[in-house]
Amino acid sequence: MRPLLIAGNWKMNKDLFETLAFLQGLRAYAQKHKEERVQIVVAPAYPFLLTAVDLLKDTPVKVAAQDVSSNEDGAFTGEVSASMLASLHLSFCIVGHSECRQYHSDTDDVINIKLQRVIKNGMKPIFCIGEKLEERQSGRTNEVLQRQLAIGLNEINLSAGKDLVIAYEPVWAIGTGQVATPQQAQEAQAFIRNFLLQKYGAEVADTVQILYGGSVKPDNIKEIILQPDIDGALIGGASLKLDLFTAMIDLAKEAVKIK
Repeated sequence: MRPLLIAGNWKMNKDLFETLAFLQGLRAYAQKHKEERVQIVVAPAYPFLLTAVDLLKDTPVKVAAQDVSSNEDGAFTGEVSASMLASLHLSFCIVGHSECRQYHSDTDDVINIKLQRVIKNGMKPIFCIGEKLEERQSGRTNEVLQRQLAIGLNEINLSAGKDLVIAYEPVWAIGTGQVATPQQAQEAQAFIRNFLLQKYGAEVADTVQILYGGSVKPDNIKEIILQPDIDGALIGGASLKLDLFTAMIDLAKEAVKIK
């Protein structure tokens, strides 16, 4: 069985002192975390990544960046390259989040370059895909996912499914309070896994972790991650409160014993 992964994307939240307080609490929790089949990831803002790595280095918690530049280096003021992130010994990097697609004009082609940069530098991408509300309502969910996967993974050769995490995040459910039903999420994630099967074969398709994201909270996470093709959650707002985040990790520990 694939391990479950519970990842918290903090977005543009928490200053240094709030970050320290959260991470110290998470560190204390994680030192008692013994369930190896439940992995934990946090994605603080850029300025606090090294702080997070240092505070969590002797715990099971891994640290992710929230985005990466598509450029390797050079005169790109304000951008952060994959090699810079790798030098901090980060394990993960989120790529293709819908907010980056919307606000930073990340196209599928740009996301493909970012994925290649992340993998080349030894980090594991959390590759986000998902449809908008009008696309779902017009029955185009699979068409959108097909396009995002095909272009995003173009010329990316996966030797193993452990090289990549995919996060299915329907855009209409991110930060809106709306959540895809477990059945809707499972259908989309089964489509994603079948794409991986056709492109990479059974060994890769069976080991890639596919997360669900979009208004995930303690009261809905367990039913979602019990679905056969859902391997955890990428959590936004509810990951900002330590008690909610650890509660969802505890629920994943319960779920992993059932799956």
